[in-house]
Amino acid sequence: MNPSETRVNPTPAGASALEPARALWEAADAAGQTPALRIVGDWTVHALRETPPLPVPAEARELRLLGDAAGLRIDTAGARALLLALERLREGAVAVDMSALDPAHLRLLRLVEQRALEPPESPRQPHAGLLGDVGRALFVALREGRAFVATLGELVWLGAPLVLLRPWRLRWREVAAELEAGGLRAVGIIGLLSFLIGMVMAYQGGATLTTYGANVLIVNLVAIITLREMGPLLAAIIVAGRTGSSYAAQLGTMRITEEIDALRALALSPFEMLVLPKVLALVVALPLLSLLADGMGLLGGGMVASLGFGVPWREYVMRVPQVVDVGTLMVGLVKAPVFAVVIALVGCMQGLRVRGSAAAVGRAATSSVVQAIFLVIVIDAAFSVLFKMLGL
Repeated sequence: MNPSETRVNPTPAGASALEPARALWEAADAAGQTPALRIVGDWTVHALRETPPLPVPAEARELRLLGDAAGLRIDTAGARALLLALERLREGAVAVDMSALDPAHLRLLRLVEQRALEPPESPRQPHAGLLGDVGRALFVALREGRAFVATLGELVWLGAPLVLLRPWRLRWREVAAELEAGGLRAVGIIGLLSFLIGMVMAYQGGATLTTYGANVLIVNLVAIITLREMGPLLAAIIVAGRTGSSYAAQLGTMRITEEIDALRALALSPFEMLVLPKVLALVVALPLLSLLADGMGLLGGGMVASLGFGVPWREYVMRVPQVVDVGTLMVGLVKAPVFAVVIALVGCMQGLRVRGSAAAVGRAATSSVVQAIFLVIVIDAAFSVLFKMLGL
């Protein structure tokens, strides 16, 4: 083995075998040679705690760098510290000549100076432009749509026969618990927001109708919009943000903690144990919450019509059945079970697809809310077109 190469490697010996790193200044001799800076000691990661000061006089403008072949041990950490110190000297207009160093030491300094030992930077992906962004978004949408259709197919293939043919196998206690969590505990926020939305509709519609002396038509406006659209849609959006995200977070956490894998190891179906009770509970709860939203919306609109636009309460209550009938109510309620299936499936689908760390749970909850609300609005628009074609 080359002795010079042996000296370059760090010495992982005990503390007693390490000599502190030092830099010794040697002034110009009588022959007029350039002043020298002699590097001695252990310039290694084991011995180097901080870069030793370089004792170079302020008036010095050039120097030679020397290192004893036997008295200097240096590794990449020491070479980097020495190069940083020399760089500060060069910034102070001091020329440094390293040609007198031992060849092994000089090679190591050159390697570190050229950053040959640093990992290369990862190449940046070129931006694909607008067309590439559109294609990527389309691909993601198709992938998410395929996953949702697969989950819906699993519900039809496994859930429908289980509910119709073997209902005793369902976890009815779990269904009741999900009814309480997703339905009963959402009564307060849905009732309050529906009441406020009814007030807003009455205010906005009444401000225009008053100019034509048609204050009484506030009843028509609030009743039709609330029963056909706003009641079920508002309830579905609130449930998507509140309950759908909780489904994704719950199943995602179970996925990370390997509880779902444990169910599969016990030959139990996670879909039957976890997903189906949530879907059934939400299919029952959302129509009831839509009825609550309808009633509170009508109540808020009636309060504004009575107190703000002079429509008596008695006339408001008597006019509602004349404006809307059971068919109008059913047009709104028939959408609620469809919304419920979509919200529950999206939340469960995102939760079951969680991979990696706990941060993936948050991303799954966010995706479930965004996708569920988007699908609810799209389906509501499709229902509106369908009802218009059917004359409803």
